[in-house]
Amino acid sequence: MCELKCNTEHPEVANIIEAHRNNPGALIIVLQKAQSVVGYLPKEIIKQIATGMNLSESKVYGVATFYSQFHLTPRGENIIRVCMGTACHVRGAVTILEKLQEQLHIKSGETSKDLKFTLETVACIGACGLAPVITINDDTYGKLKPSQLKDIINKYR
Repeated sequence: MCELKCNTEHPEVANIIEAHRNNPGALIIVLQKAQSVVGYLPKEIIKQIATGMNLSESKVYGVATFYSQFHLTPRGENIIRVCMGTACHVRGAVTILEKLQEQLHIKSGETSKDLKFTLETVACIGACGLAPVITINDDTYGKLKPSQLKDIINKYR
């Protein structure tokens, strides 16, 4: 029954489920792989995984919401992380975050309507010597001043 419905909903996710169907401990792996295919875990994918792995939707939601690696809403093409560690906080991370929110018209934890940017805060990036620091995807920008942000953001538009 699931195979027909799963194949019509999202065939790649159906294949992932099928590969792990008989392994009840594989839910996290299935969620990771499904998220890598779809980009996030929308309701229909959660339902597809629950049905395909013979689990309750609440069980799948419980796991997906417990781990910060899983996202239930669409993510932006560019993920901006603002370090809020002690060194960054002392050196102006709050101002950097406020300026980014103003320029992107989103708050921390949100994605822009055009799906270009997702803005997040993190506890520590581990680059305290560069404080204040942000990362955009795999790029790191340190010793930031709010006046630099517009040019940096424009590189990713």
